[in-house]
Amino acid sequence: MISSSEMMATEKAPEFVTAMATETERIGNSREVDEEKISRKKNPEEEALEAKCLPGIISAYLNYPKAAEENLKKCERSYQKLSPAHKALVTHFPMKLQRLRRCILMNSHFIYNMLQAFEPPIDLSKHMREPITGALSMEELQREEHHHDHSLKNAEIRLNNKTCEFDGGHLNHDHGSVPFSSHDWLDSSLQAHVPLVDVNKVRWVIRNIVRDWGAEGQRERDECYKPILEELDSLFPDRHKESTRPACLVPGAGLGRLALEISCLGFRSQGNEVSYYMMLCSSFILNYTQLPGEWTIYPWIHTNCNSLSDDDQLRPISIPDIHPASAGVTESFSMCRGDFVEVFNESSQAGMWDAVVTCFFIDTAHNIIEYIETISKILKDGGVLINLGPLLYHFADEQGLENEMSIELSLEDVKRVASHYGFEMEKEKTIETTYSTNPRSMMKNRYYPVFWTMRKKCAITTT
Repeated sequence: MISSSEMMATEKAPEFVTAMATETERIGNSREVDEEKISRKKNPEEEALEAKCLPGIISAYLNYPKAAEENLKKCERSYQKLSPAHKALVTHFPMKLQRLRRCILMNSHFIYNMLQAFEPPIDLSKHMREPITGALSMEELQREEHHHDHSLKNAEIRLNNKTCEFDGGHLNHDHGSVPFSSHDWLDSSLQAHVPLVDVNKVRWVIRNIVRDWGAEGQRERDECYKPILEELDSLFPDRHKESTRPACLVPGAGLGRLALEISCLGFRSQGNEVSYYMMLCSSFILNYTQLPGEWTIYPWIHTNCNSLSDDDQLRPISIPDIHPASAGVTESFSMCRGDFVEVFNESSQAGMWDAVVTCFFIDTAHNIIEYIETISKILKDGGVLINLGPLLYHFADEQGLENEMSIELSLEDVKRVASHYGFEMEKEKTIETTYSTNPRSMMKNRYYPVFWTMRKKCAITTT
């Protein structure tokens, strides 16, 4: 059975440790227990927080097909309001809606398989909210998609050299034998009303899969990840000769591709991500993918705007573009969940890391000064901070979040704060890139973020 504190890769591959921690817990790689493992039992308040947030996230994922269908029905109602003459000009429109339903079904298939692979750290069934009517059940989805082929049939997933089991059933990719009933907490009839903001988070994860794990995302990865990887490679040229390889932390790791690529360079790499939405998906891709292109998703179907053609909007994306377990990662690659400051602002983390890599991350802070202070604390003297990203502060001007703290500094002020905490600029330039953008859309938001390398010259004692 899959443990949420340790989700491993296939039999002959390096182990990927995925820690689904609360905001004040981090579980590191078991092989690094003496150097960087911080593990403690959750107190009742933490368990209550986890029990409170997870069901809502699972409900949002389970609600995906229902919310998508509601959007399609809105399109149908608009179409029916057209005059006969106008309908005659777009006679293909009803067929497009049916094609969209097929795409939604395939996305739902990926989501449900992802959720099946997740074993919650606590019993969630008693925390699920009141049921809603009209939801698509797991059994109904199974019947609907039973006739669809999948690229991998009857392939057993193995965990610690044993077949993964769900209450006596095997997890495999044969749609007819997946034991949906084994996870009562996955029954979509247990959903409650899901806020639109949570629906959009699920759709955002689907789009982000392309950035990290689709061939179409290669251009963005080359623009954002490649400069970081090249910088790490040049800064640590002798890492393969060292008895202990340099440790690199990637806060805001998202779906894990950058942290994995850093591990493939020969670093002890750990990704840190606060979002359960992201961690559920990254764990599934990292630990349960059997071959490249195993899954097919349709990430661009949820907007009808700026499409060059229906085929562009409805095009499939095969994921992942590589097999993570065969990519050449080091044995100490891991992912952990939790708020960056809460997880790493502990005395035992001080001076533990040779490098911290932040990509589109530092502007996610309520208080960017606290981020920089924490990074300074956890870096060794002489360690490096490599950053790429804009300053699009996430809590700035957010409706309904007027009471949320948001410290919004200019780049000049950010560099001044970094200098206070012992950083010295070694390299700085501006790059041009996009973020999770549909490459065939008529509208693309472009960023011109700064890319820098700073080195921590000395430890700074703060009060």
